[in-house]
Amino acid sequence: MGRGVSFQITILKVLAGHPEGRATLADLRRDVGILTSSGADWSQRMKRLAARAPDLDIFGQGFVIRDNAGWHLTAVGREFLQSIETRMPAIPVAPERAISPVVVALPADRPRATFPVIGRNMRRRRRRREASSLTA
Repeated sequence: MGRGVSFQITILKVLAGHPEGRATLADLRRDVGILTSSGADWSQRMKRLAARAPDLDIFGQGFVIRDNAGWHLTAVGREFLQSIETRMPAIPVAPERAISPVVVALPADRPRATFPVIGRNMRRRRRRREASSLTA
């Protein structure tokens, strides 16, 4: 199971989303590009689906047909896609819980820490000091 299987499942998903399961090569490239660059959620979903079909070959198994008009998802391909999607377990969602803020009380006599603010002026002064120490 590798990246190629995930990519093939992405192609199946894109074709399934087009009318009659048909798409030109340009449309297919555009849609696949959008999905593959959409983030980790899509990639993880495709990896989970790919784990269910490690020996996938969309052309060899007759799931997709290429012709002069573009690519076409066959009825067998659509059934295969539905079968691996329906076997996917739902992602468990934790019940919502009320989250209370954490309040930390500090002793009143504790001195406050001061932090230097490093800004443009401080950086300039530091550079001047470093430059003057190099020339001296």
